[in-house]
Amino acid sequence: MKRLLIAGLGLLALTTSSAFAQELTDIRFTLGWVTQGSDAAFFVAKDKGYFEEEGLNVIIDKGEGSGATVTRIMGGAYDAGFGDINAIIQNAAERPNEVPVMVYMMWNQPPFAIVTKKSSGITSIKDFEGRTLGGAQGTPTTRLLPVFARTNDLDVDAIAVSNMAPNLQEPMLIRGEIDGALVFNITSYFNLINNRQDPEKDFDFWQFGDYGMDLYSNGMMVSQQLIKENPEAIAGLVRAVNRASIEIGVDQDTAMQAVMNYDNLVNEEVERMRLNFAYAKLMASEEAAEIGLGDVDDERLARSIEIVVEGYGLANTPEASQIFSREFLPPREDRELVYVAQ
Repeated sequence: MKRLLIAGLGLLALTTSSAFAQELTDIRFTLGWVTQGSDAAFFVAKDKGYFEEEGLNVIIDKGEGSGATVTRIMGGAYDAGFGDINAIIQNAAERPNEVPVMVYMMWNQPPFAIVTKKSSGITSIKDFEGRTLGGAQGTPTTRLLPVFARTNDLDVDAIAVSNMAPNLQEPMLIRGEIDGALVFNITSYFNLINNRQDPEKDFDFWQFGDYGMDLYSNGMMVSQQLIKENPEAIAGLVRAVNRASIEIGVDQDTAMQAVMNYDNLVNEEVERMRLNFAYAKLMASEEAAEIGLGDVDDERLARSIEIVVEGYGLANTPEASQIFSREFLPPREDRELVYVAQ
């Protein structure tokens, strides 16, 4: 009888455990690109059980570009992902009922930049006139160049743009075949390193954000369907990613271990540098210190929407409420980012 009772209790425990596992909500999540150190928050949240604590089973897949995150979610293949808010703005102008909504802003400083060689003789943005810039067609930096030029009283007709694949930009810049490249700084900086260049010593990055282009960039977005059907899951997703993001600010060792656990083929040294680049250049800003990581400034968001509408030639101007929701953010005191490089 005693043995039967113990066996029964064991079966009950197994059944209860199985039921708990079945109660986890699946979230199909797409990264913005291939595995990178700057994605560490998602891997930490998974490795340390933060998603599971929130009742979530988050399945993380590699991405095809931060803009493609939006179309992947709109197509129904994914519930959430890490991608570019400007792609949300673009699609919201045409398909407002299908576009995902940003719920946690991570890169509150835009990565859009023009990179030039210090030896090029370009010492101010005025020197772009009469030069050739290499741009990948369709990327925000390339498409927003006319707005950058207008904002800074540059003659856009005096700036030649050579269309090229993204992987050709740095090699052509290095060889002197173009005078500058229209890039994402967090990508180009490390492409230069991988091409055996010293981006600090030999190159200048002209940041759009320093020249009147008050844009936001990448963060975590979710589908409208998920908002309607399971807002509690979104709140849990945001809490878990926020928890990991804050911890990474003072613990990059654990972050990189989680990255390597997900994909042990990445260059750990380079991706650690990329992780620190993201925190130092894109996340730990004065704005984040004021309003907390994950949130946006409403007036700034409105300005950024206007910039994208002009740059992309959109027929409609989306409302800020279609683009970003702070409904799922943890309290301000839980979103205090302290960054200490390791």
